[in-house]
Amino acid sequence: MSDNTVTLINVFTVAPERQQQLIDLLTRATEGSVRNAPGFISAKLHRSLDGTKVTMYAQWRSEEDYQAMRKDPAPLPYLKQALEIATFEPGMYEVLQSFLPPGSGA
Repeated sequence: MSDNTVTLINVFTVAPERQQQLIDLLTRATEGSVRNAPGFISAKLHRSLDGTKVTMYAQWRSEEDYQAMRKDPAPLPYLKQALEIATFEPGMYEVLQSFLPPGSGA
């Protein structure tokens, strides 16, 4: 990854009975528009076992690429729907270290 690569981690808090609805919504948003944005590298979607959290981990080529995607109106309806059923706490990070098990080759 380049020195400019950033990781966005969004932790959503949701009622357990709405967790799957939020997962479906974030999946549609990512597949429908976000993953097609210039600079998008990858994303992983996680759910908590207790049903109260959904976490999205996404990597971008640069913070500028991420901000450009945010200006695109296509993902906006998804964000509005997500905010109707959940709260979220976003954070932008840079990768400092990666750890792999011994012998993994990478």
